[in-house]
Amino acid sequence: MMRRNQTIYVTLDPFLSPRGTLLHHFDQFLAGLGEQQFPCICLTGLTRAQLDEPRRRLGHNDPFIGENGCGVYLPEDYFHLKGSNTVRLGRFTCIPVAKPQPAAAEALEDLASDLAIEAVSLRNLSTRELSQNTGVRGNQAEQIRMRDFDELFFFAGAKESDVTKFAAEADLRGLTLQNLGAFWSLSCGANYAKCIRELGRLYDRALRYHAFRVGIAVGLPDAHLGASDLTRRALEASCDRTLFLSERQPAGQEAVRKAEDNDDEFAEPADDTTSAVNVIPKSRAQNEFPLHSPDLWDSLLETILQRR
Repeated sequence: MMRRNQTIYVTLDPFLSPRGTLLHHFDQFLAGLGEQQFPCICLTGLTRAQLDEPRRRLGHNDPFIGENGCGVYLPEDYFHLKGSNTVRLGRFTCIPVAKPQPAAAEALEDLASDLAIEAVSLRNLSTRELSQNTGVRGNQAEQIRMRDFDELFFFAGAKESDVTKFAAEADLRGLTLQNLGAFWSLSCGANYAKCIRELGRLYDRALRYHAFRVGIAVGLPDAHLGASDLTRRALEASCDRTLFLSERQPAGQEAVRKAEDNDDEFAEPADDTTSAVNVIPKSRAQNEFPLHSPDLWDSLLETILQRR
């Protein structure tokens, strides 16, 4: 039985290669959470079909939020009490936040046609074209098409102004458009924050008290984000605390440790190479961790256990 006094929400995709290989020793973190009996809820753009093998390999039996915030997927009998708005999808009970397919596919077709902008859905590619565009082959490529909610696509020959116009019109129509890098996701209502709140309420109801929510994202805090990064913004908005794993050494970390010894509210970087700012709040530096640190997961678990 999980000791669900803390629930951990993690952006999964930075820790999986396109072929499903684990990166950054993420399995060590999952093992540590398992020892502490903390559920780990993964936020991902992948489908339930794509996640089957990685979840089995990792022994991950907790819920996940799939298809870029379109729905919460609950393993069978995970909660005795479920919300009223649920649907059965394969082996999962799903709390849908976005409208199910073919809503997104039809919305993409209408939007592209109305604006005369060519948007190529991955669903419509041949198997060979799909493999060429995604870098994966066979069944792994086909699993990308097996989407319950959102539609993945790319722009063909569109100018930056076309993409801007497309995004503006999608917003006017109440659609959720996300830039995933190589591809775009279009859905009728995806919302990571709403998914987190829906799942959080289930944990709270099961426990009869608030299960502290910790978000973990790869990147920098909200002030450094572009408007397209909805995942990290949702974690900051919906979790009690959000921890960030950055590609660089967190600014002024050594100075913060020294400041803590003196109980100072702010920390000053040792030199100008450490940070572009002169004064860094301890609270920010305490929430940032270097992604490539050899003791990353131990430090992260220690911080989660401190719950402050």
